[in-house]
Amino acid sequence: MVLAPSPADPVAEMLAVGVRWGERTVLDRVNLRLQAGERLVVVGPSGAGKSTILRLLAGLQLPSSGQLRIHGEPQTYLRLDQRHPPDVRLVFQNPALLASLTVRENVGFLLYRYSRLGEAQIRERVARALEAVGLQGIEDRLPGELSGGMQKRVSFARALIDDPVAGGGRTPLLLFDEPTAGLDPVACTRIENLIVHSTELTNAAGVVVSHVISTIERCAERVILLYDGQFRWQGSLAEFHTSDDPYVVQFRSGSLQGPMQPAEL
Repeated sequence: MVLAPSPADPVAEMLAVGVRWGERTVLDRVNLRLQAGERLVVVGPSGAGKSTILRLLAGLQLPSSGQLRIHGEPQTYLRLDQRHPPDVRLVFQNPALLASLTVRENVGFLLYRYSRLGEAQIRERVARALEAVGLQGIEDRLPGELSGGMQKRVSFARALIDDPVAGGGRTPLLLFDEPTAGLDPVACTRIENLIVHSTELTNAAGVVVSHVISTIERCAERVILLYDGQFRWQGSLAEFHTSDDPYVVQFRSGSLQGPMQPAEL
């Protein structure tokens, strides 16, 4: 008999995880525990390996060493779909919508393909997910008819939609890859509010990769600074504001002086 995970168990856990590309070490024996309802923002300079964290959690890449667990289950295979493991959802930097499908078909794609729900039930869930991101009544439009910001919000709705069978009652793990990169300040605020709303709506564990200061400020409960393959600092958002750690000070100020080398920034 397989026991259901306890609410106190971590949604995701990395145990001495390492990732190597040939001679290059991307991650060097990092450890991470992520609880339900927690929002973590991973920061650091470009090329530090932040997106590798998301690819590992999404099952798109396997660690070279160490162990990765999702809901207590060791992850030993590449993820071929969004059902195994259940309720791991990645919101790409690009909305990644299928241009030939309507908004309804994009948001409800996995339900149409895999679930046992009828058409009316899928339509109801799609409408509820779109309402959650402030996009009621656009189900029959195509992605090309939407602005970039609206497309981004549709991708959030796709991540929020619920399949009562696939999830098995487990806490969702929501992953956001540079969700506000290239957006104007007003659009950033809307997306940042959506990230907070999305995680609170489902009591999800959320991981955001970003170097946008406003996104860190609005979304983070905990911050991890990644550099040269290691977690150099981690703490609460309040501690991030006041820390005198040289890595944090350099990142906060954008200074060329500090332990993070300019050539790698």
